[in-house]
Amino acid sequence: MNPVLAFARSRNLPRAVAGALVLALATGVFAGTRVEIPDFRYLVDYGIPVAAVAPVAHAVVLGTTLHSPMADLEHTAAQPMALFRRLHLLALTLLAAALSALPMLFGLPADVAAASVRNAVGYLGLAGISARFFGSGLAWLLPLGTFGPTLLLGVAPDNTPEWWAWSIHAPSAAGALTTAALLWLVAFLLPTSPPRADDRAEA
Repeated sequence: MNPVLAFARSRNLPRAVAGALVLALATGVFAGTRVEIPDFRYLVDYGIPVAAVAPVAHAVVLGTTLHSPMADLEHTAAQPMALFRRLHLLALTLLAAALSALPMLFGLPADVAAASVRNAVGYLGLAGISARFFGSGLAWLLPLGTFGPTLLLGVAPDNTPEWWAWSIHAPSAAGALTTAALLWLVAFLLPTSPPRADDRAEA
């Protein structure tokens, strides 16, 4: 069997892609909906397009494929696996970006789609970092762990996003784009080492 196909199938990539596609289609259907920020800090009115929230779910769904059920074999593989893991993350990112832009077919404005793609890149970076430091079974930890505080505390009393809440900043915010890119780059560079002992234990 082709090693690339074997690598993808071992991580249940087809199932994850199908789930992410369903999510993207649902996002398109609700493209005009906004997620209202809870009024914990006397906000006037602040909402986030659902398309800008969906990348968190993309990162969680696609992040499940970062787990290897054959970590012991990969640890001793004669063929370097770092390249496969990097290509895997790159493929996931391109897929998440494409799915984040898909709701444009349902009328999603281009600027919101740009923010969605930015968030997909950043949250997948967080998923990769989480998988590396906490074990691949916990790839969802950092995406969800950072999005919760962003949703609850990410808007300042003057009704503008806090500096650290990059995922709810405007699409044109250079700082948010830089943060997302740096998170992804860190995740891309981390998989150069073999799977962690915890990953082998998970298998």
